[in-house]
Amino acid sequence: MSVKEVVATQLESARVRSFELLAPLSDTDLVRQHSKLMSPVVWDLGHVGNYEDLWLVRALGAAGVRPDLDPIYDAFRHPRANRPTLPLLGPGEARSYVGDVRGRALDVLEQVEIDDPALPLLGDAFVYRMVVQHEHMHDETMLATLQLMDEPGYRSVAPPPPPGTPPSHHEVLVDGGTFIMGAQADAWALDNERPGHQVDVAPFFIDAAPVTNGDYAEFMDAGGYGDRRWWDDEGWAWRQQAGLEHPQFWHREGPSSWSRTRLGWHEDLALDEPVQHVCWHEATAYANWRGKRLPTEAEWEKAASWDPATGRKRRYPWGDEEPTAVRANLGQAHLGPAPVGAYPEGASAYGCAQMAGDVWEWTSSVFEPYPGFRSFPYPEYSEVFYGADYRVLRGGSWATHPSAVRTTFRNWDHAIRRQIFCGFRCARDA
Repeated sequence: MSVKEVVATQLESARVRSFELLAPLSDTDLVRQHSKLMSPVVWDLGHVGNYEDLWLVRALGAAGVRPDLDPIYDAFRHPRANRPTLPLLGPGEARSYVGDVRGRALDVLEQVEIDDPALPLLGDAFVYRMVVQHEHMHDETMLATLQLMDEPGYRSVAPPPPPGTPPSHHEVLVDGGTFIMGAQADAWALDNERPGHQVDVAPFFIDAAPVTNGDYAEFMDAGGYGDRRWWDDEGWAWRQQAGLEHPQFWHREGPSSWSRTRLGWHEDLALDEPVQHVCWHEATAYANWRGKRLPTEAEWEKAASWDPATGRKRRYPWGDEEPTAVRANLGQAHLGPAPVGAYPEGASAYGCAQMAGDVWEWTSSVFEPYPGFRSFPYPEYSEVFYGADYRVLRGGSWATHPSAVRTTFRNWDHAIRRQIFCGFRCARDA
């Protein structure tokens, strides 16, 4: 297929996924704000259309579909908590709007010249790849919203993940030395992943798999939430203020047994799955209790991407081949994490399992620009978030689409955030 045909197929795939995700929801659930932390799902749908209108229509020289909607769907103009008060498009109107925008965007696609030197946005079809990833990211955001639904919850059905066999070793040694951090020639890479640059990392040990629910329950049974020794000042203050006693959506059923709420449904807690819905402070406290720490962002990326045998970078932990169902749990295939050890074919060169998919993994690092960073195509994607307010997450989750998963991809959020599909693994100095 030509580049334009590939682009059109990727856009359609993203839209099909969005509509399939929303299909089980009533109009009432689409317009309801399930939590002040998140937008009504119908806002996300309208925002996806508005973003496409901005970048695949107007930015490429064509007349916009509904420029009057810009103030409503500008993610920086209105906090999420206030969005239900806006004159949002209703579910039917939003579907019609995103369809009209898509028709105009495809008309423009027929006319533009990919790699037109006068339009940097078209180099390597970048703007189209950016918009595809943006819609998939909002699909994950909508799933995080649905995780906050009350019972009866989200009614989509998915097959169970494959069984897991825990790795034979609890941690692996990653050798010291330099490696290339960030993206070099990846057409899908976004601005905060660039430029690729050499980083020197001291040798370290890192967990072979993410921390499981069972592991984390041991921390709670040992009184970890009430022991000041494991928490830094900010984390301890937040634990007290928020009344944290366990991961979000967990429910104690007995002295040592737990259940959870997933997508609005009550179920038993699977002890062999990666723990999720823990904030950075909780992850750090657990690591301290284990006598370890969270990996730095550079350590995480080296463990995930570097092949010491060849001295080269891998796009995915297992190599450069695209993700498959036997390598990673991605794209809401199972509507939750898979047991640890379920994807041995997806291990990194160092032997780290499940570094793509299942749960986003907290690192110790603050979200900062790489040396030589250049904001492109707009500062609100990355630049405005740099600084101590945000910590870096890596690896993608079960809800992340493969187009937004690569060993260089950077996610970020506040250290107190828990409703996202976040977990972690530990590291320690060698």
